[in-house]
Amino acid sequence: MLEPPEVDVAIVGGGPVGCALALALSDSPVSVARIASEADVADRPIALSHGSRLILERLGAWHSIQSSPIETIHVSQQGFGRTVMHCAEHGLPALGYVTAYSELVARLAAQTPTAAETLRDWEAGGEEVALRLSRGGEEIRMRARLLVLADGGAIRRAEQVTDYDQRAIVAEIKAERPCRGVAWERFTTEGPLALLPYGDRYALVWSVRPPTAENLLGLSDPEFLVRLREAFGGRLGNFASIGPRSAFPLSLRRSAIDPAPRTLAVGNAAQTLHPVAGQGLNLGLRDAWELAQMLLDVVKEEIGTPRFLARYVRHRRFDRYAGIGFTDFLV
Repeated sequence: MLEPPEVDVAIVGGGPVGCALALALSDSPVSVARIASEADVADRPIALSHGSRLILERLGAWHSIQSSPIETIHVSQQGFGRTVMHCAEHGLPALGYVTAYSELVARLAAQTPTAAETLRDWEAGGEEVALRLSRGGEEIRMRARLLVLADGGAIRRAEQVTDYDQRAIVAEIKAERPCRGVAWERFTTEGPLALLPYGDRYALVWSVRPPTAENLLGLSDPEFLVRLREAFGGRLGNFASIGPRSAFPLSLRRSAIDPAPRTLAVGNAAQTLHPVAGQGLNLGLRDAWELAQMLLDVVKEEIGTPRFLARYVRHRRFDRYAGIGFTDFLV
């Protein structure tokens, strides 16, 4: 009987974090297999930090991604004034960028082919992880030194969950007096309201209590835009039009900081954050980049060992807790 194929790192996930990790390890001595199906990807705007742009540039992917720069961020809270940040004050071309999530995934996935569609099961041993996979209805087996879960938490449930009792309403809108390159974050009594520049429109992320979300989703477009102007104010004039609206529940989901044998979780599989301040994907891309650098810096026999996993956890602990703590505090 033929031995199952062996790779150094098996990555589960079709999103940008898993793709970025696979791309960072391509054309290197570290062999990789990415496991993901060609599922439909949400066509929604996503905010990337300047640091994420640098990571994507190093991966050779940034030039092909269309984005709208955020040059100024205007933060305000009802009754407590405002704060304005400009990219020039920090010596940056932009504080962040807004792009289509579907385009980001497509650009990265095109450069990182998959070896299988689904991870059915795995068993970690002392020297390797034995994987049971499926591809086109066929069951295949594989061995890896390290299994990386970058699937958004679909396989392994979060061990700590904080329900924020909020829903995020998302949509694309047009304003009467748009301000080019300006992102707005308005803290209301029910939660943050963000408007991000997205081409000739704004991407809206409005966090409210569940009953309010239900009420807002039931309004006609003109009624909804009136309510939005009441919550946001008149800085952009009246809101002229809105695309389809949807809502999703908001929570903080964390996996254990201590990894399982020969297994690591990165991105939303490790921590799913509230969308306030746009930290989640950016934290996940840093997970992927720093894990890739560690994998490239060790001998193959060290990959996936308890010492390697402990070093990764120590290396990422501060950034992870800082991102979790910052967003949790703002909410």
